[in-house]
Amino acid sequence: MSDIQPIAPHGGTLIDLLVTGDAAAALRAEAANLPTLTPNERELSDLEMLAVGALSPLTGFQGEADYHSVLDTMHLADGLAWAIPVVLGVDEADAHRLGSGGSVAILPAEGADPIAVLRVTETFKRDKAKEAVAVYRTDEEAHPGVAAVVASGDYCVAGSLEVLALPAHDDFAAYRLSPAQTRAEFARRGWRTVVGFQTRNPIHRAHEYIQKCALEIVDGLLVHPLVGATKADDVPPDVRMRCYEALFEGYYPKDRAMVSVFPAAMRYAGPREAVWHAICRKNYGCTHFIVGRDHAGVGSYYGTYDAQKIFEEFAPGELGITTLNFEHSFWCNECEGMASPKTCPHGEETRVSLSGTKVREMLAAGERPPQEFSRPEVADILIAAMHRD
Repeated sequence: MSDIQPIAPHGGTLIDLLVTGDAAAALRAEAANLPTLTPNERELSDLEMLAVGALSPLTGFQGEADYHSVLDTMHLADGLAWAIPVVLGVDEADAHRLGSGGSVAILPAEGADPIAVLRVTETFKRDKAKEAVAVYRTDEEAHPGVAAVVASGDYCVAGSLEVLALPAHDDFAAYRLSPAQTRAEFARRGWRTVVGFQTRNPIHRAHEYIQKCALEIVDGLLVHPLVGATKADDVPPDVRMRCYEALFEGYYPKDRAMVSVFPAAMRYAGPREAVWHAICRKNYGCTHFIVGRDHAGVGSYYGTYDAQKIFEEFAPGELGITTLNFEHSFWCNECEGMASPKTCPHGEETRVSLSGTKVREMLAAGERPPQEFSRPEVADILIAAMHRD
């Protein structure tokens, strides 16, 4: 619809790093003769995000000035808000090999065909201790995000990317929409306001309630599950997707809600990752973003609502996307419906709420959690998956 003005991408320009046509043929021929690098799984996810514009306005892996500016101030060196550095780690030998100029071919796996060329502008020493504390608020290697930083190279190579192909995926083909594609779909549906929901878990009744509360005040809902690398004990993406499909089939208005996948790797960076997730969803065309309890958290590293409070550290309007903050929700037997501490006057004894551990134990035993906690269709999918494992 021509009268719909979509939200501007972060920094004003939606980036597209994919090279096509004759230029792609020339780049492919050049890449065949270049030194090579094979990023890890998280960095490949970042490359894909850079390529499609999910990390607009970035056009490649960040250099030292941006790296330290993001860690110190949650802004790029030019002053634009940015919460987590996006860097390509290399070991000392590769840092010396690549230097501060020239080009390198990026391989998705050893021996594979190049998928991108990085125009190297600099290599620099990675300050892992500083990065861990700034991004994750801890230096404990028990934290999966810190462990990933520690395991990565001690140096970073920076530069702009020219991308020949996205990393190959054999799943969720129908759901892998780029920011340009989600924006086009929102426009086709006539949505002026869209709320994004980040998840790496199955959607239980509490999530559904929050999403539908948000949907009361916007035109459309984008459920945007993360399908990049997660912890080993997280529910696998294919199982989660079956849960989302079951819910959308039975409980969501098809003209006002949609699912697309988010190719990012999970950082478990809590507050900073909430900001990063919001900026990314702005690039996908969302005008609003849900931030719930312990967003992107792990263990007890962050306060329950720290991920909501961190947005207060930015100037009004600076991020360009509106956050919708929600407290923990639950079924209340006295209210006879879903509620939250903001709306329910009753005590804990009236509330149907289960720990993650208890839910996993019930599912593993083939037992459905109460329907006030989880839709039976979702519970059955999870039971089948846990028995299969």
